[in-house]
Amino acid sequence: MTTLSTLGRAALVALVATAPLAAQSARLGTISFPNSGARVAQRPFIRGVLLLHSFEYQDAATAFREAERLDPAFALAYWGEAMTWTHPIWDQQNVDSARAVLARLAPSAERRRTKAPTPRERGYLEAVEILYGDGSKPRRDTLYSAAMRRLADRYPRDLEAKAFYALSLMGLSQGTRNIPTYMRAGALAEEVFSANPDHPGAAHYIIHAFDDPVHAPLGLRAARAYARIAPGAAHAQHMTSHIFVSMGMWDETVEANVLALGKDTAGYTANHYSAWLDYAYLQQGRVAKARSLLETARRNLGSPPRMHYRWALTGMRAQYVVAGEQWADSSLGWALDTTGIGPVTQAMDAFALGYAALKRGDRAELDAQQRRLGQLAARKANSDEDEGDIQVRSVLDKELRAATSAAAGKGDEAVATLRDAATQEEAIPAAFGPPAVVKPAPELLGELLLAQGKPGEAQQAFTRALALAPRRSLSLLGLARAATAAGDTVVAEQAYADLRGIWRRADTDIARLLVAAR
Repeated sequence: MTTLSTLGRAALVALVATAPLAAQSARLGTISFPNSGARVAQRPFIRGVLLLHSFEYQDAATAFREAERLDPAFALAYWGEAMTWTHPIWDQQNVDSARAVLARLAPSAERRRTKAPTPRERGYLEAVEILYGDGSKPRRDTLYSAAMRRLADRYPRDLEAKAFYALSLMGLSQGTRNIPTYMRAGALAEEVFSANPDHPGAAHYIIHAFDDPVHAPLGLRAARAYARIAPGAAHAQHMTSHIFVSMGMWDETVEANVLALGKDTAGYTANHYSAWLDYAYLQQGRVAKARSLLETARRNLGSPPRMHYRWALTGMRAQYVVAGEQWADSSLGWALDTTGIGPVTQAMDAFALGYAALKRGDRAELDAQQRRLGQLAARKANSDEDEGDIQVRSVLDKELRAATSAAAGKGDEAVATLRDAATQEEAIPAAFGPPAVVKPAPELLGELLLAQGKPGEAQQAFTRALALAPRRSLSLLGLARAATAAGDTVVAEQAYADLRGIWRRADTDIARLLVAAR
């Protein structure tokens, strides 16, 4: 599990912001947002709200500014542009930029209030004033959510108020998943979705509310709908895979992210979408395809390479090496600049390089990466992290130490360390996307126990791993092997059947693993 995603918050918003957006004629969904703005400004305003619901923040801001140009006194247009500076799911907020937007409407909150001619519009404006008012971010987020709740209660037919209230709830936990609050948000978004099945925000927020392995089935209907609702938003194409990854639906994950990235495969960069696509290829056993995408992303880093491209490529390589079991791949020799990319992704990188070195017997490289990983695990959280990120770094450090102990013949010590790491990983708040614990601790524990001739215990460990990452290929393969060795033919047959479905397009050498096991 991860607390946010393989990428940090700063990198994630940068990647989404620079993702390609389809032509303006492409559909973004349908909403009803009555207001007192000039008729000529309605089209860009509605477009801005639709883009806002799909987290296409830069394009939304452009649309709202067009509405402001056409009607300089249009209060809700300034509300909309100010809203593009808060990103609740990612725990991001640029107060100064938002206040500058509001100041263009009028220099004070009192004067801005007079620009909103109806009580409902004043409610929206008052809420955004609270969001960017005085006090700490958690306090302002809480007061803003309460203001949106009042607005939604006062105007129960206003689906926009209800949708933005649902989103505000998910921002209350400051970037981590508070299950009861997320469930409330999902229920509100479901109400909006039932009333308007073409509402992009409703589908989007349902997905975010439920995109963990336990609750993902609740978001499947919205996930299947969202790409159709907003084909003009690349983020909408990608977002469906939040549910698909949580359920181990790898074919659908590939399709979603190919759509999000667009048809120019030669131009693919290292970003949020390509990272998910690469991970899904690996789960399908299409290691060569994953390698090709990795190479394309590296080739398109640019000069100088953008920070968020470097961030994504580092995480992609770690997943490729570990999930693809490519211990001697030439990509391990790439001199990736990890400066500023965040300690979690650096820890993923150190684990992948160190674990690969252990597998091929390179003691010097193993020692170097173990020292690096230990230093990363000991670092305090920065402003872009939370407690869960610290735990991710700690788990990766324990895993590499345990694997090293096992290789040195200290099997009992390794098992004890891995059991501790697995328990620690399971306690990390659930989050979306490919796992930042690039080798899930229960999976590594299962492999060690199986190698020690303890198939029953190994089977239990692989079952735990699959609860963290459903239908992950290496965990399924481990479960099948452990169950076979333990004489549990029912579980073994089901695991092999699942793998046959997942690996039906696998590379030849991957597919042979199934043949050799039977």
